[in-house]
Amino acid sequence: MTQPDLVIRGGTIADGSGGELYEADVAITDGRIVEVGKIAASGREEIDARGKLVTPGFVDVHTHYDGQVTWSHDISPSSQNGVTTAIMGNCGVGFAPCRPADHRRLIQLMEGVEDIPEPVLEAGIPWEWESFPDYMEWLARRQFDLDIGAQLPHAALRVYVMGERGARRDPATADDNRAMAALARDAVKAGALGFSTSRTLNHRTSTGDYTPTLKAGEDELTTIAQAMHGAGRSVLQFVLDISTIHEDLPMMLRIAEQTKCPISFSVTQNDRAPQRWRQTLAEINAAAARGLSVTAQIAARPVGLLLGLELSRNPLQTHPSYQAIAHLPLAERAARMRDPQLRAAILSEQASATDDPLFFKPNYDKMYLLGDPPDYEQPPERSLGAQARARGCRPEELAYDAMLTDGGRGMLYVPFLNYSDGNLDATYEMLRDPRSVPGLSDGGAHCGIICDASFPTYLLTHWTRDRKRGDRLSIPFVVAAQSRKTALSVGLDDRGLLAPSYKADVNVIDYDRLHLHPPKVHYDLPVGGRRLMQDVDGYEATIVSGIVTRRHGEATGARPGRLVRGARAGIQ
Repeated sequence: MTQPDLVIRGGTIADGSGGELYEADVAITDGRIVEVGKIAASGREEIDARGKLVTPGFVDVHTHYDGQVTWSHDISPSSQNGVTTAIMGNCGVGFAPCRPADHRRLIQLMEGVEDIPEPVLEAGIPWEWESFPDYMEWLARRQFDLDIGAQLPHAALRVYVMGERGARRDPATADDNRAMAALARDAVKAGALGFSTSRTLNHRTSTGDYTPTLKAGEDELTTIAQAMHGAGRSVLQFVLDISTIHEDLPMMLRIAEQTKCPISFSVTQNDRAPQRWRQTLAEINAAAARGLSVTAQIAARPVGLLLGLELSRNPLQTHPSYQAIAHLPLAERAARMRDPQLRAAILSEQASATDDPLFFKPNYDKMYLLGDPPDYEQPPERSLGAQARARGCRPEELAYDAMLTDGGRGMLYVPFLNYSDGNLDATYEMLRDPRSVPGLSDGGAHCGIICDASFPTYLLTHWTRDRKRGDRLSIPFVVAAQSRKTALSVGLDDRGLLAPSYKADVNVIDYDRLHLHPPKVHYDLPVGGRRLMQDVDGYEATIVSGIVTRRHGEATGARPGRLVRGARAGIQ
């Protein structure tokens, strides 16, 4: 063997196959793994991994970095959580194709669906493209601290072809379908990994309009999918709504059968139908038995909202006396709220009705103090509702006082999906289903209400080590689920395994020290925009294409990450 560029020495290997852990060295040359075993040759650079867990880099298939990749080279917080490949363009939202006249329309859709503020997007996105292939060429010239893959977003495509008719959800004509299909074919030829669409009522613009894709017809979706499949391998990513899943899931499976495209969609436990996920997974497995490629994306913990005075939502936001001071800077607002008279006034009022899809009338039996370390699987008796009954007070009082801690930065946690039973037993079953992969981290999105880009770390800390209220998962299972299995689900066959010839994306993890801190608000987006971030300890090194991008939890400044293009017909 010639001298390797990098040798990782003596680590405990979870190689991404799901097989047993073993001790070995890993040699890397020219961005590829060349050997795993006992390596005699010295590397130009060496990492002592004795006592550390060595894994493939994680592949996150559900992120929303569509804006961030245009203004930043550092794709945090995913890159802080061992992710070496992030797939964006999910949920049907994104920024290409787009005519200049529709820039604001797509920004308002992204703000409404993914809680990325309009001023941030307005200031940050350079709009140096119109077509999707131009967008891909522009991205290909950029460098990142992880690899990026892009999908064609249905909302952008629909508005580009149909204009106002597409935005207001008019049925597509045959000519519209042919035009969308042609552009979809071009997108795959340019390297799009897939196509995404949304059919959920929760996805609305910042002005309250439903997403343009909500009721797109089966003929429209089938025509687009057929064109993409003919141009290369392409995954179709769907977001379905619990109220229409009985109609939309069969339609989605018909599209998969007719077009031969792999299908991926989110499966969660919903309080409105807490056992429906079982039927959904059964239908997916039955479809797989018929030869269809269908994958369920599963959240690693409850999909939960963070509420607080510094965040997008809080349980007092519709109380009139609070609304009167809501415009004040945080420090001044918190100081005013410590006044006993204002406290009494706010607490004497009732929450008003709202049609905000991410904020229902507060249910204090599903609201918790997040804590330090953050606890995402708390028993029902620790809810604010249960605590208030035990103390003989109102839960609003507990919420009020909790939010005023830490200078008004206290946070409340509301698990609104995957927590109907007051535990994560359903999530455990979903993660273990053979047709599932981890998903829904939404990295880059929900800047002021959700902080779930830490899912990859949580899968290791909670599910393999820390869980007290139920069964755990093995390290090999979790590593394989979020490396090789996720990579294959989006057609990236070259990564996710620690084996010769595979891409040298690697994590070296101090497993015993791996730890998530509580989320905090940072103001580091364009124009000082706000986002939630969550510090993590325990990543000794993260390596992308053989280059160390993070060491001892800190960025090295290296940016070997590139745009990843999908498998195109006739291109190997």
